[in-house]
Amino acid sequence: MADQPDIATVIAARAGDPAAVDRLVAGYLPLVYTIVGRALEGHADVDDVVQEVMLRVLRNLGDLREPESFRSWLVAITVRQVRERFRSRRGAPDALVHEDVRDPGADFTDLAITRLELSGQRRETAEATRWLDEENRELLSLWWLEASGELTRDEIVAATEVSRQHAAVRIQRMKGQLETARVVVRALAAQPPCPDLRLLTVHWDGTPGALWRKRIARHTRDCAHCTPAWHNLVAAERLLAGMALVPIPASLAGAAGGSLGGSAVASSGGAHLATKIGLSVSQKVLTAALATTAVAGAGTAVVVYHRSAPPQRPTAAVVVTSAPAAVRPTTVPPSPSSPSSPKPSPTPPRTVKKPAAVITATASRKKGVGVWQFTGLKAALADVGAGWYYNWASNNDDMPGPSGVEFVPMIRAKGDATDGTIARAKKESGGELLGFNEPDMAGQADMSVEEALAAWPKLQATGLRLGSPSVAYGGDTAGGWLDRFMSGAKDKGYRVDFITLHWYGSDFSAAAVGQFLGYVDAVHKRYGKPVWITEFGLLNFSGSPKYPSSSQLVTFIEGATSGLQKRSFVERYAWFGLPAVGDSAAFGLYRDGDSPTAAGKAYKAAG
Repeated sequence: MADQPDIATVIAARAGDPAAVDRLVAGYLPLVYTIVGRALEGHADVDDVVQEVMLRVLRNLGDLREPESFRSWLVAITVRQVRERFRSRRGAPDALVHEDVRDPGADFTDLAITRLELSGQRRETAEATRWLDEENRELLSLWWLEASGELTRDEIVAATEVSRQHAAVRIQRMKGQLETARVVVRALAAQPPCPDLRLLTVHWDGTPGALWRKRIARHTRDCAHCTPAWHNLVAAERLLAGMALVPIPASLAGAAGGSLGGSAVASSGGAHLATKIGLSVSQKVLTAALATTAVAGAGTAVVVYHRSAPPQRPTAAVVVTSAPAAVRPTTVPPSPSSPSSPKPSPTPPRTVKKPAAVITATASRKKGVGVWQFTGLKAALADVGAGWYYNWASNNDDMPGPSGVEFVPMIRAKGDATDGTIARAKKESGGELLGFNEPDMAGQADMSVEEALAAWPKLQATGLRLGSPSVAYGGDTAGGWLDRFMSGAKDKGYRVDFITLHWYGSDFSAAAVGQFLGYVDAVHKRYGKPVWITEFGLLNFSGSPKYPSSSQLVTFIEGATSGLQKRSFVERYAWFGLPAVGDSAAFGLYRDGDSPTAAGKAYKAAG
């Protein structure tokens, strides 16, 4: 373990000793920075999250009843703040700051390689972390520290708030993805390069992502030139064992190293230690947070130190994303009902005609669509700004999407739960697998709860994140199909990582938004798990009118997507469906690749 402050220091800091607070911050800042830096790989907001963690720790230190559990408590707070940052970012592209304006050391992998002097397979492993999904980057940040002797498995279990068995399964799954990513790194760096791989990646913009990881890895398995990349991989545990914490950047080192000098102002502490502090310095500078706050125990003094802030980072940034469809506009796009701003005129007397309003796709990791074959499918997927899609099948061979839009496979019914189909779905997946489609409906999966539970271990064996069977209705009903399935899965020790739902409303009034979101909230309250809405829309299956008007659809889409984006427990949602052709012309989104309906324009702007 690293040389970190002992329990006596924690007790003294809790009691309000400024020197102990200084030692506590200095001793644990590298640990926090390593966890956050690894989890938020390559983003400029690492310093912000570290700052938030340390402020929360200092503000709540007086409430810590067991000083010996300080480190576990600190790690748990760190993981929660990382997750909160992931949730807040999911409505925006997974963007990196351009290398020309990036702060030195902001890319955590480069920092690790340089300052830990990594080479060979250690270097490959560090570079491979850029290719991990965000939930696996979070877990890697903890497991990396376990492998290097900085954390224990019990601390990881406490931080992730899952059972020890579930933590082991998640770590195994993460390690599998890390191994695949290591192969991808090797294949891309091979000399001489593989001609077929160069051809495959001609449209890749160089940004690591799940879709390209999957495509490149699939190529390496079938290519004689690239297959050797899978050979002689040293176990990651052996590569990481004994590695030190990554030193914090020089710009932050002052916060952890020297004494906290300056004038002190004391104010009386309360029963709760959250002290409101006015900071007039940049939030990007961690030093300010650590050097201006020291929190005392209940009933004692709160000491506030003042120190000048170091220079702020440049505010300008060039955003690089994985695909054109995933680019969020830097300004808010005009709504369909309002004109866009006029272009500036070179000469004042000249009259410039305002251009027509243009709907710009708002990219969102949450936003997705259900698709089936129609002309322009790929172009429409790119235009609508979806982060993911699915087609109720285990593969997307006949419906390939554009770069940067993730395909999520499904095992649709009992007949699809074969070894071959499941293996194909695993190969296609970027990390998630959807369970059976409407097992409570004849004509769909039409499965009993017992049949679904009997087949579930095969899906679970993939190691992918598993979505529950998506019931057609009654997901919040005690004793309903989903409720009985979830109870049975719990009794048998089966894993269900998130709940999938369908919802269709026959009330086309403005009340539909509240009805829909109320159902989503009720399901989440019953099971306490993340939620995916894999089909939703307005349809009256048994009455008249069967379909809403265009204006009713637009109103519902705007309200529903806004509510879904705000709910952190909603991970994904998918409109039914993308094509607006044939039977779906009244409620679909696109007539062809570049002709959205009114509903399509509303969904394009959503997110």
